[in-house]
Amino acid sequence: MTQLKMAKDGIVSKEMKTVAKDEKVDTKWLYEEIAKGHIVIPKNINRDFHPMGIGNKLRTKINANIGTSPDHFDLKEEQEKLKVAVAYGSDSVMDLSTGGNLIEIRKAILFQSPVMVGTVPIYQVASELLNNNKDISEMTVDKLFESIERQCEEGVDYITVHCGVTQKAIQTLKKNPRLLGIVSRGGSLLMKWMHKHKSENPLYEYYDRLLDIARKYDVTLSLGDGLRPGCLADASDSAQFEELITLGELAKRALENDVQVMIEGPGHIPLNEIEANMRLEKSICNGAPFYVLGPITTDIAPGYDHITSAIGGALAAYFGADFLCYVTPSEHLCLPNIDDVKEGVIAARIAARSADIANGITGIIEEDNKISNYRSNLDWEGIYKVAMDPILAKKRRKASEDFSEDVCTMCGKLCAIKTGRIKGK
Repeated sequence: MTQLKMAKDGIVSKEMKTVAKDEKVDTKWLYEEIAKGHIVIPKNINRDFHPMGIGNKLRTKINANIGTSPDHFDLKEEQEKLKVAVAYGSDSVMDLSTGGNLIEIRKAILFQSPVMVGTVPIYQVASELLNNNKDISEMTVDKLFESIERQCEEGVDYITVHCGVTQKAIQTLKKNPRLLGIVSRGGSLLMKWMHKHKSENPLYEYYDRLLDIARKYDVTLSLGDGLRPGCLADASDSAQFEELITLGELAKRALENDVQVMIEGPGHIPLNEIEANMRLEKSICNGAPFYVLGPITTDIAPGYDHITSAIGGALAAYFGADFLCYVTPSEHLCLPNIDDVKEGVIAARIAARSADIANGITGIIEEDNKISNYRSNLDWEGIYKVAMDPILAKKRRKASEDFSEDVCTMCGKLCAIKTGRIKGK
C-alpha cells in the first residue's frame, strides 16, 4: 500500500509520523495534504532510511545531482560526492550516471545513502546502447520499462520520467523555434526515438504501465520537464506550457491511481517571470509539489551558476516551489567534482532557507536567532556550531592576522558590538 493510498484511507504510517514530528505539523493535516497530492514522501518500500516530506507548507528540500559520465567514471569518487552532499545538508541525491557500471554505481549509492535517492531510468538504456555502439532509436519499449522496473525493485525512491514530451508538444516546439531547443538529456533522447519511429512517447502512451510499476514499489514519479527552457530567451514559451498542461493531466491520473507524484520545473527564468511560473504549476497541477532546477536567472555567468541558481531558487521557493535541485559551479562546463558538490549544496540550502524564513515555516528562524545571539556575545565557537559551513567559517577567521582577540580583523578595536555596549544604568 502506498503512502498516498494510506493517506486516502486515513491510515497514519510510521513515515507520516516521522515527517509530522520533524516538520512540527499536525499529523491529521499532513495525511490530508498527502491524500490531496499536495505533499509526497518519496520512500521505496525496499529501502529503510529516515523519510522526508516534500510539498505544501513544509521546509523546502534540496537535491544534489551526482553521477558519472561516459568520459569519467569512478565509483569511489561518486561515493565521496554522496558523503559530502549529505554532510552539508542535502535532503536527496539523484544518481545521473551514464558511464561505467551503472548498476554497480546505483546499488552502492542506494546502500550508502541515508537520504532519498532518485534516478532517470532512460539513462541506463541509453548507456547500454551506447556501449554496444547503438543509437537510442534502437531502444524498445519493453527495454525502457524493464529498466524502470529494475531500478524501482532495487530501491530507488523517485524517478524522473519525461512523460510530457508528446508529439503535440514537439509540434508546438517546431512551430515556435527556440534559441537553444531541447536541453533536457532525457527529453532529447525521447524526441529522437519518437522522430525515428514516428510514434508517441512510450512513457505517455503506456502511462498506465508506468503507474503500475510505481504503485508496486511506492516510487514517487517526478514528471520531468523535457521541454524546459535552457536559456532566458526560451523561458515561458508555448512548448514549455504545452508540456506543463500534459503533466497536470498525468498528475491527476497518478493521484487517482494511488501513485505519488511531483512536477519538475524550468531551469532558466528571468526574475520577473518566476512568480508566474510557480503559480501556474500549482494551478495547472492541482498543487502537486514543484521540483525546480535553479532556476538560473542570468545566462552570462558560467562558473558561478551556483549563485545565479540560488538567486532564482530563493524566489522560486518563496512563491511555491517545494524542492530545489542544486546547480554547481561546473554547470554548462563539465562534470561536477567533490568541491563543486559542496558549493552547490550550500548555495541551494541558502536559497531554500531564505525562502522558508520569508514564508514563516515553523522552527526555521530559530537557528538564525541562535547565531545572532552568539555574535552579540562574540562567541566564536557558538557561531561555528550553528554555521552552515563551520569548517569554512573557522578557517576564514583563523587566517586573519590576529585571531587571539575576541574581535575579528574587520573592525578590530573599533568593533561595533563592543563599542555599542553601554555599561551601567
